[in-house]
Amino acid sequence: MRITGLALVPPPTAADLPKVTPELLASVLARYSRSNQGIGAILSKVDLANPDASIDRILNFVDYGHASIGGLTGGLAIALDDVSMWLAYKVFEIATMADGQESSTRYITMDASNLPTAAELGIPDDLAPRWSALMAKSFAAYHAEYARLDGLATANPALVRVPPNAKPAVVTRLRKNYALDRARYFIPLATRTNVGLVQSSRMWAVTVKHLDSLPQPEARAAAKLIRDELLKMSPRLMRHSVAEASFQQQAAQELQTSLELGLARLSNAPLRDEVWVKVDRETPPWLPERQPVAEALRHRANRYGQQGTATRRMRVTFAWNNMALAELRDLNRHRTGHRYTPLIQAGFYLPSEIPAAPHAALLDEQAALTRELMQRGSPAYVHSLLLGAQTPFEHSTQADKFIYEAELRTGMGAHYRYAEHLSAVLREFLLQVPEARDWVVEGTAEPE
Repeated sequence: MRITGLALVPPPTAADLPKVTPELLASVLARYSRSNQGIGAILSKVDLANPDASIDRILNFVDYGHASIGGLTGGLAIALDDVSMWLAYKVFEIATMADGQESSTRYITMDASNLPTAAELGIPDDLAPRWSALMAKSFAAYHAEYARLDGLATANPALVRVPPNAKPAVVTRLRKNYALDRARYFIPLATRTNVGLVQSSRMWAVTVKHLDSLPQPEARAAAKLIRDELLKMSPRLMRHSVAEASFQQQAAQELQTSLELGLARLSNAPLRDEVWVKVDRETPPWLPERQPVAEALRHRANRYGQQGTATRRMRVTFAWNNMALAELRDLNRHRTGHRYTPLIQAGFYLPSEIPAAPHAALLDEQAALTRELMQRGSPAYVHSLLLGAQTPFEHSTQADKFIYEAELRTGMGAHYRYAEHLSAVLREFLLQVPEARDWVVEGTAEPE
């Protein structure tokens, strides 16, 4: 695992702009809020050659809490190389106000060599050989199915949806994506990936505190590396980023819930699709919603257009019983509102193009190892899961954010399984909000 901080500096043409550290920026803006002077007057009193003294002087004067100051540091960029897909998922779950990207499964190494060690993940020593053997078999199944599907699509081009008049390179790319998108359910959740995030010092402190409070050793190792890197950019504000009792207690209780549900529901039989949607349109009696839903939606040229108060004030919670981890990794990155999953294996998804029988022994072995880890109460059970593991997943947000997600995840280039999941939820939403039907654009996940 490697952690790298990326500093932001003014562009070369902006020689007249003051070059300030994140903490100096935060302290200057804090002083700005306690003054009737302009920002120029405040900056004129700052000694850029000795910023630490200026920071301490301002922070002693304004006496603000560290959290409110930390939010003023601007975007601090951190790149996390070679972390497990589980840790990447967890960071996005925690960092609800970050902007970030994760390496696509289409571009990372699919091989047992691209796994953290069993010790790094907290796999018990006596189970480490079983875990390593299972991971190797899982990658072998992925490669076998990828090669088989790629061969089928080459021999029968009609299997792959291709835009009219597509160039040969596009046809080849879509064919390979067709194979990968179906074979990927055998990929281990422990596979290494890369993540880049940008957020303020305040939110980094919360993220690191949360990671440091989790029971998984990889999370705590990442917390230390991120903290050490951020101390170079924001030393005062990152002091508040160590493990804390309330975070530890909640993490322990969530792990216990996951273990209980996981053992009760552990299965590698596929779950049939079920969705649940709850729409709450209630408003205070002294401030009723006056805008029709159609007026909130009809003026948009596309999903990026502004929606009205009728949908922005409407609360929506939607959930699936059977979200495969392959899809969860992406849907979890819609960072509005709150997302929750116990991260268990209540079933195992394989697309219709992959026969289950040849892989039954592998999936039985994988479920047995997951059960053994859960029975021991080990938080490392997450690293025995494959991307086909199906788990319940809930997301609560506002209707405008939900509509954006539904249009995006059924639109051009969307993965076929995303489109199925979002179409099912959208149908239920439109039953409860029928006035939106003519103005929400459900796509067909056509290739791009």
